[in-house]
Amino acid sequence: MGPSKNDAESAILGRISTMVGHEKVLRAQLAEGAIDGHEEHVRLAALERELDQCWDLLRQRRALKGAGADPEEAQVRTEGTVEGYLS
Repeated sequence: MGPSKNDAESAILGRISTMVGHEKVLRAQLAEGAIDGHEEHVRLAALERELDQCWDLLRQRRALKGAGADPEEAQVRTEGTVEGYLS
């Protein structure tokens, strides 16, 4: 028996939480001088792209569930697709 649908959402939310923690660490490292502004920018940009993909996947799952469809049909979309959305 595979993971439940709630487990999948919990895993996505857990990944989001982990990335937010990494974001805080990067900002602290910049403030401490452990990394420079360029490195922080590059690493934050990568985190933000992955966060956008996770939030998009979560929204897809919830929309599918709300429409009576299987949330497992949601798929991670490419960075380019997700980045093209307007907030």
